[in-house]
Amino acid sequence: MIKENISLKQFSHYKIGGPARYFYDAKNREEIKDALVKRRTLNLPLFILGGGTNLLISDEGFSGIVLRPNMDYIKQVDETTLHVGAGTSVHDLLMYLVKNKLSGMEWAGGLPGTVGGAVRGNAGAFGGEIKDVVYHAISIDSDKEEGVFVERDNKECRFGYRTSIFKGEANNEIIIEVTLLLKKGKKEDIEKMIQEKINYRIERHPMDYPNIGSIFKNVDVNLFTREYLEPVKDRIKKDPFPVVPTAVLISLCGLAGAVHGGAMISPKHPNFIINTGNASSRDVEYLIAFIKREVYKKFHVNLEEEIVRVS
Repeated sequence: MIKENISLKQFSHYKIGGPARYFYDAKNREEIKDALVKRRTLNLPLFILGGGTNLLISDEGFSGIVLRPNMDYIKQVDETTLHVGAGTSVHDLLMYLVKNKLSGMEWAGGLPGTVGGAVRGNAGAFGGEIKDVVYHAISIDSDKEEGVFVERDNKECRFGYRTSIFKGEANNEIIIEVTLLLKKGKKEDIEKMIQEKINYRIERHPMDYPNIGSIFKNVDVNLFTREYLEPVKDRIKKDPFPVVPTAVLISLCGLAGAVHGGAMISPKHPNFIINTGNASSRDVEYLIAFIKREVYKKFHVNLEEEIVRVS
């Protein structure tokens, strides 16, 4: 189950990244425990890989163990409650919800990645967030010798804007299963709303190039002084609180279309940096730093990255 020198590029939506010294594809809880034992034996750093949708993986790769919790299942407990494996893709979950007339995640239409990754980063779009349907989460503490399972309810997950306890004090924990609480709906309505979100992404996002979604979080209006908010006050939206879309700021700085090596700030959606074919992680890093610098010069706000860097 453990492999050596596996290219991470194949697991990245960016198609960027060097090799993992060790790679472990775990399909159940016991295999996760086995991987953690191996990690302690080798005394190496650990990285948890989900769907590879928001990761900027270094060209040098990762010198420790990359563990992919690949538990892919959906179990219906009652009319509106599901147990979902962390490795289940958001797409597969949505197809299940349509088939079984369950509403509550229509906002996620077209969202890539896994359920575990979505919970870790409290994924959201179109005013919805996954925290709105999470009832319970089970994780395993990677730092404990015996592989201790931890159970949390929604409040204990400490969801915030694109974050959760799993990105904070519990970032050593591996999400393995999530309980979702949905509501009954009409199949036609659920399917229509999901397709609307998919169509929006196709129309507005650079889906024809490798990318990892939005590079930066949108900016809380409270971070602007009155002087610098004035030029963008008509672009404020609720997501889920009042923010200025970072794509607007980047566009107003005239950065859309800027290129460095094989990476480009997307003209279609400037909060995406796309791989035009042969981008390196250094190319992307250069553009990230460039955007931060120019946006600060014009608006006096510091952009916060939404992506995760792996090195």
